[in-house]
Amino acid sequence: MTKRYAVVLAAGQGTRMKSRLYKVLHPVAGKPMVQHVVDQIKNVNVEKIVTVIGHGAEKVKSQLGTDIEYALQEEQLGTGHAVMQTEGQLGELNGTTLVVCGDTPLISSETMEALLTHHEKENAKVTLLTAHAEDPAGYGRVIRNEDGTVAKVVEHKDASMEELAVQEINTGTYCFDNQTLFEALKQVNNDNVQGEYYLPDVIEIVKNQSKTVAAYQTPSFEETIGVNDRVALSEAERLMKVRINTRHMRNGVTIIDPQQTYISADVTIGKDSVILPGTVLSGETSIGEDCEIGPNSEIKDSQIGNATVIRQSVVHDSDVGDNVAIGPFAHIRPQSKLGNDIKVGNFVEIKKSKMDNGSKASHLSYIGDAEIGKDVNLGCGSITVNYDGKNKHLTKVEDGAFIGCNSNLIAPVTVGENAYVAAGSTITDNVPGEALSIARARQTNKEGYVSKIQDKQNNHRG
Repeated sequence: MTKRYAVVLAAGQGTRMKSRLYKVLHPVAGKPMVQHVVDQIKNVNVEKIVTVIGHGAEKVKSQLGTDIEYALQEEQLGTGHAVMQTEGQLGELNGTTLVVCGDTPLISSETMEALLTHHEKENAKVTLLTAHAEDPAGYGRVIRNEDGTVAKVVEHKDASMEELAVQEINTGTYCFDNQTLFEALKQVNNDNVQGEYYLPDVIEIVKNQSKTVAAYQTPSFEETIGVNDRVALSEAERLMKVRINTRHMRNGVTIIDPQQTYISADVTIGKDSVILPGTVLSGETSIGEDCEIGPNSEIKDSQIGNATVIRQSVVHDSDVGDNVAIGPFAHIRPQSKLGNDIKVGNFVEIKKSKMDNGSKASHLSYIGDAEIGKDVNLGCGSITVNYDGKNKHLTKVEDGAFIGCNSNLIAPVTVGENAYVAAGSTITDNVPGEALSIARARQTNKEGYVSKIQDKQNNHRG
């Protein structure tokens, strides 16, 4: 089998984005554009990926990691010049090289594989990825011979009236015979208005050598969209959202209103789960089976078990077990771990805490830096007072304990197994197991107090 390589063009700053963030790092569906491209390339069995970097080089490398190679284009002198920077890694190799722009986040591995397969089947030296555009204005037109081979690619501004009527456009993604590519690149010149070395010039050079130039037309024009400004970024986001939501629905997930639901690229959802409108699922989030999420819930970088319900709530960087009920209006902050059969009710905040199976915090509680055992009841208004102004401290509530309403647990403190804390208590010392702890002022009733006060006020006025 012919060996395959890939070049990702990611050196441009993207001035039309009008952003301090380099173009290829702008996210689509929660993932930088260039990461989408590299992830798809990894699915088509390539021996080596070389990403051409320039502006924001270190940030791009930080994003993509060390399992691919990099070539630096210090001065941006065109796409042909960019590919030439990979000669040190690829120039001596035999095989097929796929060249993809890092600002085409919608291109799929299926389309890449179809392009590569067509290139190899046609025994071509160059194969263009083309698409049918209803409005091809601004795109280079692909002019074919009668036998289907490519006669030429003509830029919009140079096209005749007959050529302007052609709706097959050049997408800027190519396959090359690797040796042919680098030999031809040495013949490319910068005799043009921009003074740059253009990769499409290789096509004409190869044709003049009577070598085969082929084209594969993808049925999906949308996949080929390049993102050059915020308008195109928004369109790519819309199209990616449709793709992602459709995939989940075809895999057995109910999304009540796909237009009002945002699911980022790496989220997984189990079958028979229901996603309600206004929900945002992002990052490395996993939702189990038979869950109900939303409406208006935000879950990021979290793992949610089976048959769990999360309504109008926020969960970040946390693990949630099976058959858990969260919300409405709860906030599960990072590094929290909730077991199975737990209830976290309205206006409850949990931060960097563990709750074991069967425990409940039904309403209006703050649980921070705590370890809550099994079958614990945290009454309304329970607070773990974890911060002394300098350090955070741990609260432990052991299995079966009952914490009465409006109780303050001043950390570090432990409430023992099956202990009771009376409502309104402020607990500063450990509570033994099976004990009842009462830590509040004794009630005093002053009979006739209101009448005495009123008399004093009337005498004062007189």
